[in-house]
Amino acid sequence: MRTTDTATPTITGLDFVTIPTQDPDRAARFYGEVLGLRKDDKADYEFWAGSTCLAIWAPEQVGRPFIPQKGAHLALHVDDIGAARAALEARGVTFAGDTFDTGVCHMAMFCDLDGNDLMLHSRHTPRP
Repeated sequence: MRTTDTATPTITGLDFVTIPTQDPDRAARFYGEVLGLRKDDKADYEFWAGSTCLAIWAPEQVGRPFIPQKGAHLALHVDDIGAARAALEARGVTFAGDTFDTGVCHMAMFCDLDGNDLMLHSRHTPRP
């Protein structure tokens, strides 16, 4: 495709992140009840992690194949990773290995019920 407009678009933010699922109601329960994310008051399948909206969608309902999101973990910020991990484990979440320290943050990897990669994240060293 050829265009005469070579200006770079001005991207001003991230509107939402999609979470693929095979069962939107089950996913909504997981993100709302298990993870405790704030449900959007105008949408049944949207939840908020701070200022980021997570939008649950079922690709198969629009003719697309369901493929879980892998390798691009959503880093869900928590202040106390040990307490957050223990609370989620008590709710049935299984973590993939131990919490690890990168030198600047702690990370604990897990998946939602559809196999989408997630992590708990807590920075312990301030940015320079």
